[in-house]
Amino acid sequence: MGDDIGSGTHREVWRHLCVDMQRLFFEETPWRVEWMARILPQVVELAERHAERSIFTRFITPERAEDMPGAWADYYRKWPMMTRAELPRDMLDLIPALRRFVPPARLFDKPVYSPWIDGRLHATLQAERVSRLVITGGETDVCVMAAVLGAIDLGYRITLIKDALCSGADTTHDDSLELFGSRFSVQVEILTAEAFLSRAG
Repeated sequence: MGDDIGSGTHREVWRHLCVDMQRLFFEETPWRVEWMARILPQVVELAERHAERSIFTRFITPERAEDMPGAWADYYRKWPMMTRAELPRDMLDLIPALRRFVPPARLFDKPVYSPWIDGRLHATLQAERVSRLVITGGETDVCVMAAVLGAIDLGYRITLIKDALCSGADTTHDDSLELFGSRFSVQVEILTAEAFLSRAG
C-alpha cells in the first residue's frame, strides 16, 4: 500500500473510503437509494483495482431506539423497522459485489453519519501516513457529506468520484457537489472514476 499519486517529492499515500454501500440502502427497504445501482460498477472497478487501499464504512443501526442519545432516539422512533431488533442482521452488510473484496479491503463500522466521531479511523489512517482520501458511496448529502467535512477538518485532501456517489434526492446531491467544488475547492477535487483510475493506475 504505497505512494502512487503524483510524482517526485509530491507523491501521496491515499485510501479509497467507500461510504455505506450496504444492503439496507441497496435493496427494498424504507431507506433504499434507488440509483445506488447506477454507481455500483464504478465503485466495484475502483475496489477491484485497489482492494488493499479500500476501506468500506457501514452504518450500524441500534438494537432499539432507546439505545441512542437525544435526537437519535427520536430518529429511530420514526424508523423502528430499521433497528437491529426488527431488521435482518445481514441487511447491514455490504452489497455482495463489494463484500468479496474484504479482505484485503477493510470494514469500518459506525453508529452515526460521521466515521470520525470516535477517532479510530483517523488514528488508523495517520499510522499509515495517509494524506488523501478518495471517496465514493452514499448518500452524498448525508453520510458522504459528514465524511468529507470531517476529513477536511482533519487536514486530508479529498478526491470525490462524482460518478460513484449517490443520494436519494437528486437536487441535494447536485447541490452538495456544487458546494464541495466551490466553497471547498482548495481541499476537494471532483473527478470521474475513469479520470482518477487513469492517474492512480
